[in-house]
Amino acid sequence: MRVLAGLDDDEELWRRWLTCEWVRRFERGTCTPEDFAAGVVADWGLSVSGEAFLAEFREWLVGPLPGAEELVTQTRTAGVPVAVLSNTNRVHWEAGAGRWPLVGLFDRAFLSFEVGMVKPDREIFDHVVADLGVEPEQVLFLDDNRLNVDAARAAGLQAERVVGVSEARDALTTAGVL
Repeated sequence: MRVLAGLDDDEELWRRWLTCEWVRRFERGTCTPEDFAAGVVADWGLSVSGEAFLAEFREWLVGPLPGAEELVTQTRTAGVPVAVLSNTNRVHWEAGAGRWPLVGLFDRAFLSFEVGMVKPDREIFDHVVADLGVEPEQVLFLDDNRLNVDAARAAGLQAERVVGVSEARDALTTAGVL
């Protein structure tokens, strides 16, 4: 997307992506892949067709980071329930994300296209906390996006921005989870 949009700043790219109404609709499960692609192309002023964008978008799925399965397993072995809260969509889920062994390691999976809500909206954090039956401060939320971390903190969760498995492990250690 960085190349298509001509953006070099990752923070700006993520801000635009997470606040794009077409992305939000699609990841909530409220529009078709074709409508999503046409909307993103128009909204971002991209010089590709909706069909070409959607074909490229399907290829964005790359798989879990090396070491992620081990970290989730280690956390669960420590007696800590582990859940995933992911902005995702049916296209990526059906393209393979739903079959990753990592997914089966989580005690709970909150997928935006299934719950009809997306990060960084407050409602998704409130939903997760209520579903888990815990107080917000009992949840440690790790995410690689500053907007999502700030929103989680505003909802009362413990939240840390981490990039990669090593930083996630460090955050879990600092929090006393591992």
